Amino acid sequence: MDSSSLRSNGSGSWTPKQNKLFEKALAQYDKDTPDRWQNVAKAVGGKTVEEVERHYEILIEDLTRIESGRVPIPNYRPT
Repeated sequence: MDSSSLRSNGSGSWTPKQNKLFEKALAQYDKDTPDRWQNVAKAVGGKTVEEVERHYEILIEDLTRIESGRVPIPNYRPT
């Protein structure tokens, strides 16, 4: 995932804590949950419904690029 786009997506910065809360909220409130985005925004705190929806869209775009092979695999050095 392109973490730089998740950190700053035009609607403000996302802290690591907010990202973790976002991930947990997505696991708790699936696509069939009524008022999903309102629940996710409330769980994250400090973000609007529109901000969490856009953050999700960016996440899906990043995953699509990764799965299609358009993101190069990092060349990590052995430790």
